[in-house]
Amino acid sequence: YLHAEQLTLFIEEVIENTNISLKEIDGIVLSKGPGSYTGLRIGTSTAKGLCYSLDIPLVSVSTLQAMAFGMPKKEDYKFYCPMIDARRTEVFSSIYDQSNNEVRKIRADIVDSHTYAKFLKDKVLFFGDGALKCKAIINNPNAIFVNGVFPSAKDMGTLGFEKFFNKDFEDVAYFEPYYLKDFVA
Repeated sequence: YLHAEQLTLFIEEVIENTNISLKEIDGIVLSKGPGSYTGLRIGTSTAKGLCYSLDIPLVSVSTLQAMAFGMPKKEDYKFYCPMIDARRTEVFSSIYDQSNNEVRKIRADIVDSHTYAKFLKDKVLFFGDGALKCKAIINNPNAIFVNGVFPSAKDMGTLGFEKFFNKDFEDVAYFEPYYLKDFVA
């Protein structure tokens, strides 16, 4: 959770360690959310600042899609459900097939035993920090839970490169992260 406070220092360190100048960067890939408000805001502000100053494009990738992207290479199931803990009894989740196609849109779920029933006719792999709190609630033999899966820059980079290659860029001036829920102070 300290990454947000040290993001610009990490960027500087990576640039220095790879002997790449900022002028050599062709674009920036950003996790657009859902996720932590603070993390999304800091990441977006930093990425937009770099894109403006370097005059390069911004590419955004869904955090949940990036989490699901690499899972079929590790685990063979019909459906993949990445979950991010949204605090209290909620999770941000979506469902993807083996080809990383979204088969259920991203939403904030208050999970009960019926939330994913439509998909649990087949095996569904649940993962991410939100899956841990749902394991006891989703009591179904087709629900498989894996611990230790978090968003990966590698998977985000792969998806981002594809979008970059297809010139699927965000408008740097108007891009906003996908918070999914309104901020409540």
